[in-house]
Amino acid sequence: MESACGRFVISFNGEIYNHVRLRQELEAEQAMPWRGHSDTETLLELIVRRGLEGALQRCIGAFALALWDRRERRLLLARDRLGEKPLYYGWSEGRLLFASELKAMQAVPGFANPVDPDALALYLRANCIPAPWSILQGIHKVRPGTIVALGAADRAAVDGAPYWSLDEVIARPTGDLAPSEAVDRLEALLLDAVGQQVLADVPVGAFLSGGIDSSLITTLMAHASRERIRTFTIGFAEAGFDEAPHARAVARHLGSEHTELYLDASQIRAEIPQLPDIYDEPFADSSQLPTLLVSRLARQQVTVALSGDAGDELFCGYNRYLVSRRSWQALAAIPPGLRHLLAAAGSVVPPAAWDRLGRLPGLPQVPMLGSKAAKVMTMLRGDLGVRAIYRASSEEWYGALPLLASRQPQSRVDLTEPARSSAEEAMMQWDMAGYLTDDILTKVDRAAMANSLEVRVPLLDHRVVEFAWGLPLSLKKRGRQGKWLLRQVLSRHVPDELIDRPKSGFAVPVGAWLRGELRDWAEDLLSADELARDGLLDPAPIRQRWAQHLAGSHDWTGSLWGILMYRAWARRWSAAC
Repeated sequence: MESACGRFVISFNGEIYNHVRLRQELEAEQAMPWRGHSDTETLLELIVRRGLEGALQRCIGAFALALWDRRERRLLLARDRLGEKPLYYGWSEGRLLFASELKAMQAVPGFANPVDPDALALYLRANCIPAPWSILQGIHKVRPGTIVALGAADRAAVDGAPYWSLDEVIARPTGDLAPSEAVDRLEALLLDAVGQQVLADVPVGAFLSGGIDSSLITTLMAHASRERIRTFTIGFAEAGFDEAPHARAVARHLGSEHTELYLDASQIRAEIPQLPDIYDEPFADSSQLPTLLVSRLARQQVTVALSGDAGDELFCGYNRYLVSRRSWQALAAIPPGLRHLLAAAGSVVPPAAWDRLGRLPGLPQVPMLGSKAAKVMTMLRGDLGVRAIYRASSEEWYGALPLLASRQPQSRVDLTEPARSSAEEAMMQWDMAGYLTDDILTKVDRAAMANSLEVRVPLLDHRVVEFAWGLPLSLKKRGRQGKWLLRQVLSRHVPDELIDRPKSGFAVPVGAWLRGELRDWAEDLLSADELARDGLLDPAPIRQRWAQHLAGSHDWTGSLWGILMYRAWARRWSAAC
């Protein structure tokens, strides 16, 4: 779209949720002969009057954009504050390319940028590729909350200038609100955010898992909607993975029009061949599979769906935050030799036995205890500082990467010094800046867009993010329970018995399926010849983990899924691989 003055031309993907309010403000300043009702036109006029940086600082939304300034002959690329929408740029054969998807670049005649070994190393650590890297050399991601300005002479990556900085938000001093006032303010903020995001001229629904975050967003959506809301969930037959009954109970309480779909391995297996096309570059969070299917389920009835993502990172919800510092201090006090013996003894117990222990009646229920125990054993063998604990708990190939050329590029975890002193908040900061943007939001956006579904995330309204980081940890974590403040808001609307249960996440039993229904598919991609095809991977450690996983002595689901998704992507997109 071209601006009314003719100076700017914009290509815009996404949504400005507060564009009606912004349009009213612009009209109050100066009468405007609007050509239509779109948020793109509102944004363009805001850019004309405030400049791109000033305009984006006024916007609440999820978006990526390319803006051509005819007068300055500059291309400006920008993403929303937290990176809900993707944007790539780079050079191939002397040409500047930019697009929302890598596949658009790969459609350009002569495009043949090879795999970037540094990006592959980062991918193997995190099972996703962090901004500003992409899997291909010479191609980069625009960082969230950043404007990249490119002139005719630019031929290399440009870091860009932030118009909003998460690190600066986290570095601000915390406020001193009474708990009751904090609950009131958070509820008001979320009601406004949800109210803006349910406004659409198409049907709107919500993903509902039955957990704290999705239940809260769905509850507030029910308050903001004039009609009966629609909710959607996925279920699994395997014990320890099925959250559908919890979602059903919340939906019944809210009176939503609820739809659920139970999945088995055959349905999941049918989706796997599509993943390299959907995700463009290697991506290996296995919950991408149920996310793809719940998006398809929702799209049968609605065009927009609300999601509860970001509650864990903002309000201290992940299990790794909730293990108290005293526990790690107690472990650190154990002599290293004895810690290693404990780790060796724990590693002897098969993952299936740990899983059964995590489901025993009368004991705290711990879903996927096998994989969690394996990470604890890894931590016991190494450094117990907060950075090392975080890496050991979040990285799939912690320690040694299966690469022929040893490369250890620094990730954001390595480079970012935490702005807060507590271990919990340090991990939350790393997750907000990395895991949330590069994994969770990537997973949801690509799965939803593949089904022509728009997903909106009210907890990522920057006003909510700034409010949450302005609170002390004591309003988020009480004892071993996280999300205290979210729970207080939700308890005003939903009985506690519906939400007081252990966190399980949106996981799928891929580890068991790799030993069963998916074994032949995996064996093909994990053969020694296949692994050696591009000359980047070392087949030996990968084959060793595959053998251990098949034997049931170890649970290597995360690291093996990463290799499988890389090789599946390489077959589809890289002629050299």
